[in-house]
Amino acid sequence: MLRNFSYAALFAVLAPAAFAEDFKWAVTTDPQTLDPHAVNSAPVLGFLNNVYEGLVRRGQDMAIEPALATSWEAIGAGEGWRFKLRQGVTFQNGAAFTAQDVLFSYERASSEAADTRSWFAPVSGVVVVDDYTVDIMTTSPNPIFPDSIANWMIMDSDWAQSNDAGRPDKEAGNHATLNANGTGAFAITNREPGLRTVLEPHDNWWGDATHNITRAELTPIQNPATALAALLSGDVDFINPVPVQDVARLQNDPNVNVIQGIEARVIMLGFPHKAEALKYSSETTDANPFADARVRRAVAHAVNVPAILQTTMRGNAQAVNQLVSPAMRGYSDVLGGNAAFDQDAARALLAEAGYADGFSFGLKCPNNRYLNDEAVCQAITAMLAQVGMRATLDAMPVQNYWPELRADNYDMYLLGWSPGTFDAEHPVRFLAATPNEEKKLGSWNFGGYSNDRVDALLPMIQSEIDETKRQAMLDEVAQTLQDETAYVPLYVQPLVWGTRSNIELVQRPDNFFILRWVTVN
Repeated sequence: MLRNFSYAALFAVLAPAAFAEDFKWAVTTDPQTLDPHAVNSAPVLGFLNNVYEGLVRRGQDMAIEPALATSWEAIGAGEGWRFKLRQGVTFQNGAAFTAQDVLFSYERASSEAADTRSWFAPVSGVVVVDDYTVDIMTTSPNPIFPDSIANWMIMDSDWAQSNDAGRPDKEAGNHATLNANGTGAFAITNREPGLRTVLEPHDNWWGDATHNITRAELTPIQNPATALAALLSGDVDFINPVPVQDVARLQNDPNVNVIQGIEARVIMLGFPHKAEALKYSSETTDANPFADARVRRAVAHAVNVPAILQTTMRGNAQAVNQLVSPAMRGYSDVLGGNAAFDQDAARALLAEAGYADGFSFGLKCPNNRYLNDEAVCQAITAMLAQVGMRATLDAMPVQNYWPELRADNYDMYLLGWSPGTFDAEHPVRFLAATPNEEKKLGSWNFGGYSNDRVDALLPMIQSEIDETKRQAMLDEVAQTLQDETAYVPLYVQPLVWGTRSNIELVQRPDNFFILRWVTVN
């Protein structure tokens, strides 16, 4: 049967069942690593939220709540935050959790080797006050700092260092890549990358278990039809995602529930702003057309977003005009709509920019990261060709995709972004700030977009307490990004999950699947 939810609606756990059970689920993307500081991506962070914990966490309603910290308060006039730590917590190997683990995890997660380094751009240092108190000092007042560290996971300093995993290694890997030792509700008992990952409850977890799972097994199944067949046969209890084209088929199956919502993730097109030339063009080899805002605007006019939503996404997604959805704090209500689908306008802009005959280029796209990602890119390729922009599509698994983008091996690319803070500042910091390793900014700004005014506004947005003033600055940034077509926002991705009818769980708009909220009836 089909259950429809608004963005804020949750399919909530009611009460634990009387019997403990095994639970199996399937996803399209296997977590790349078990290291919580090595890869800043939703498949990794969402999975590891079951194993590791942070000082704070998000609840079923996405609100920030205590985790390894029981309370926190601002220090002085915006000098930082004091966190009181939970006592009596043990890691899954039995080691005690203390403030030293927080200090170590800060140094590790903010190191140059960490993919989470940019999270700590506002932090000037961490001070251990005593075994169960830490001060996190910030360079300026930062009212949203506790929200920004919900996915910063704390590691056992002794375990990591004794296993030569004092720093993450996302290239070669280390002990923390295939092994985990967190304080979370579940411990990993078997890890076979690409095949299966087995978890069992952490018997000494500090929290109250609301699940009834004795063993959980994650299986990556890249083919959606295969995953759907496994759900229908009962081989797995939960799949994410359900192919949108199969939702109607499942509505009449009494053994299956389809849980639908809207994710926090915006799907967009990105460009090589700083590149001197295209890499995959057969004729435009000494120029970069996408460095011209008119060409980027032409792309926005050429892509028929309503058609993609209606056909490829089967009406299950929402168009968006900026880098965050309307549900995010700081969303700009005053921003005008995106460039309307207008092929004549696209051709005129291309001619004005000196490309009346169009040009060829390469479009990179993942084929197992976002819902219908390859199909969306195929549709975009056909639409761009109609105005003279001839794309060669290269779709690949996500584990190959991110290295390609970080190596600048693209001419245009597809990207999805879900703000970990649920605040519009987040994509500005990661996607729109001029890349700066020292300041830990722009770490996912692959194309090197840069605007001095955006860079100047960002620290003011981060420190401004007055909501009206802060929103005015966010509105200005959103308008600038739209005026320059820094990206082409397409739509907010839907959430379509499938479960067996005897499963109760929670669907959060960040698409994180939390095992401790699962009941098998």
